[in-house]
Parts: sequence; structure tokens; C-alpha cells
Amino acid sequence: MKTSARNQFAGTASAVKSGAINDEIELQVEGGLHVVATVTHESREALGLEPGAKAFALVKASSVILMTDASGVRLSARNQFAGTVAHVTPGAVNTEVVVDLPGGGSVAAIITNESAKSLGLTKGAAVTAVFKASSAIVGVAA
Repeated sequence: MKTSARNQFAGTASAVKSGAINDEIELQVEGGLHVVATVTHESREALGLEPGAKAFALVKASSVILMTDASGVRLSARNQFAGTVAHVTPGAVNTEVVVDLPGGGSVAAIITNESAKSLGLTKGAAVTAVFKASSAIVGVAA
């Protein structure tokens, strides 16, 4: 599969919660992490997303928020992955930050240069990558 989404999480549906309009899908992915996504009930049925189904979640790097000090912070965003900055690539306006996650995976974020500077992001720094369940697009193999 080729896609422009930098973040691709392949795994298995470990939980499904049905709602009137939207359903919540939890994918167990590399490193024992869990990605939570919301999809319409109709989409969940069309994709056959039931516990045990193989699926993947795509998240654009621009949808990922980074935090350097998550202690004492509670967020409504369900996907919060602590990791270590693998590399920082500044551009004219934005900076790409790749975060290594436990178990060998990674997540990329595109943030403003000003944010990268104010957070003091450098290789090896501890950071938490955050994205909302509604930012994840879920798919299955055709």
C-alpha cells in the first residue's frame, strides 16, 4: 500500500464499541500500542471491522501534536504515545519531527518551526505524540 499519510499503523482490531452513528475501533499495533479510531457505523460494517480483524490506521503528520511534559496533563485525545525524538528536520515554515515509539514503531509530526524551538526538540528528547481518534482513517486490505 502506498499513501501520502506518514503514519501507518497496521494491526488487529482488539475492541469495537458500537454507537448510533459512530463506532470506536481499537487496534493493537506494533510494540503493544493501541490506536483508537472513530468511524461511522456504516463504514465499520462495510469494512468488516470486528475483534480479530486485520486493519490499519492512517494519520497525517499534520494531525499529530507533540508534548514535552505530559506529567499532570489530562487530554481528551485518546492516542497518546510517549517516545524519543529520532530526528528533527526544519523547513522554511514547518519542522518534521519523527518520534521512536516503544517496540520499534515511529510516528511523524509536522509542527511549526516556532513550536519546535519553544519545545526544545532535539534528538533523544523525551516527547509524547498525541492525536484524536477522529484523526485516524481506518482501512482493511482489499
